[in-house]
Amino acid sequence: MSTPSNPVPNAPAGHDCSTCASFSHLEQLGIRLDTWDHLVALAGNPNTGKSSVFNALTGLKQHVGNWPGKTVSRAEGGFRFNGTRYKIVDLPGTYSLLSASEDEEISRNFILFGQPDCIVVVADATALERNLNLALQVMEITDRVVLCVNLLDEARRKGIEVDLRSLSRDLGVPCVGTVARTGEGLRSLMQTVSEVIDGSVATKPIRTQVPAEVDAALAELVPMIEEVAPGLPNARWVAFRLLDGDLRIREALLNGDLAHLPQDQQRPAITAAPSLVSIHGSQ
Repeated sequence: MSTPSNPVPNAPAGHDCSTCASFSHLEQLGIRLDTWDHLVALAGNPNTGKSSVFNALTGLKQHVGNWPGKTVSRAEGGFRFNGTRYKIVDLPGTYSLLSASEDEEISRNFILFGQPDCIVVVADATALERNLNLALQVMEITDRVVLCVNLLDEARRKGIEVDLRSLSRDLGVPCVGTVARTGEGLRSLMQTVSEVIDGSVATKPIRTQVPAEVDAALAELVPMIEEVAPGLPNARWVAFRLLDGDLRIREALLNGDLAHLPQDQQRPAITAAPSLVSIHGSQ
């Protein structure tokens, strides 16, 4: 399969991404898209089986290193589905994206700067209410979200039934049930991810409804943020965090770290592209 000419999402047709700043930023984050068609991120609370989903998709053929400038381990792998090559990055397990811990900061930065084509949020079917907090935060940042409701076998044992269709309708993003340990639902999950990426499944995530005065403040802040940090993805989300009194975001914006975060990252010590594992079957 030929290498994609535009590895950076939403790049103009015919644009040579390898020469632009965005491509360099991705490589500084440790993301090399020159041999992959799509980049997928896995997010989720601890103990949701997120790593089991990652292992099942990559067949344990993965690379582990550290995140740039951090002591937190980073795992990534690759697989092929329906002839398309995917790179998947397993984000640290976290309950929030509010950057109160190193793990949260890493996950937030990757979602904001890593430009994944799709984010799969893995949730525990037996504790959906607790897990949906992170999903809703991710949905504030991007439309390309798939909720993976994992541990369905545990839910069945406890007599819990998850209405995936109603959940999808209420959240505005597709929800897929899985049992990563057995492979149940993995093909359906990847089919859904593929369809979200190519646009054949439209998403309209539920978002926070804000009062008119807050909306006016956001409209005033966003152009200021974009002036200070040109090209910053999700400036509206950054504005939200500023209004909420997030001191880390404020400091990062004022000292320039937020605008230059991708450039300041060092490439993780990954010496070879992850091996491809074909996802097939009819689970």
